[in-house]
Amino acid sequence: MTATPEFEFRASSACTYNNSNPRCVEVATNVSGVVAVRNSKTGDAVAFTAVEWTDFLTGAKLGEFDLSA
Repeated sequence: MTATPEFEFRASSACTYNNSNPRCVEVATNVSGVVAVRNSKTGDAVAFTAVEWTDFLTGAKLGEFDLSA
């Protein structure tokens, strides 16, 4: 049986935790080849390959996910 890696999540410096309403997105990059993202409120997490994460960041920087008003 293979052990599940332990992700070390960190929040953006722009995130401000409010104990009554902790809503931040946290990212873990400490496991080789994997980027995990979780919701600080629910603890739900999803994992991406490093390539998927890089592609997402590139698209976001280019406005690929911008919503039209």
